[in-house]
Amino acid sequence: MASRSDLKEASLRRILTAGASRLRVEGLDGAAIAPVMNEAGLTHGAFYAHFNNKDELAAAAFRFALLDNRPRWTGQATKESWPSRLVRLGKRYLTMAHRDDLADSCALAALASDAARSAPGFKIVYEEELRKSLRAICIPHDDGNLIDPERLDDAIAFMAVCVGGISLARAVDDPVFAQHILEVCRQAVERMAPPDSASPTHAEGPDHARTRDNARNDEY
Repeated sequence: MASRSDLKEASLRRILTAGASRLRVEGLDGAAIAPVMNEAGLTHGAFYAHFNNKDELAAAAFRFALLDNRPRWTGQATKESWPSRLVRLGKRYLTMAHRDDLADSCALAALASDAARSAPGFKIVYEEELRKSLRAICIPHDDGNLIDPERLDDAIAFMAVCVGGISLARAVDDPVFAQHILEVCRQAVERMAPPDSASPTHAEGPDHARTRDNARNDEY
């Protein structure tokens, strides 16, 4: 029989799963308490066993969304040069499948506009998660090393192209035009990171999300 703490942890995960999905589809407005609890299959009163207010839920659900998506996107069991890594990640991110699957998409892209208009508290959380993603791009399977400043600049430019490209592709109605936007952004990543003799990124360990990656045909 499950313990009280196990049941509480399970209910929290259900809330965060529902909240993360609603955030990515509806933005910060999606973190309203009643619909999140309804989707989680829990009573409204159970919310206060975990959070004090909607803002706490939004921050926790946003972190939870990145906790799942970040390693799925950046983690691979391979050695590669830095330019090759950026090109590969760009090809995985800038796809029509990612554009269309809002509920399981990159929370950084889904919440960028909302974060820009949000209170300072959520901006702080957004910035912390963005920095984690930039670090994961630069240093796969983090070993505690400092990020090379030039690679960090590359990663910032790369994320700007990826997040901007996905956002523009979602903002237009014509799927052919959306596909063209994504293709142009993939080409921009290739121009940013031309093949060269750059040293490999750190050797990466086993990717525990690899089975799911294969099912997604190596897309985001």
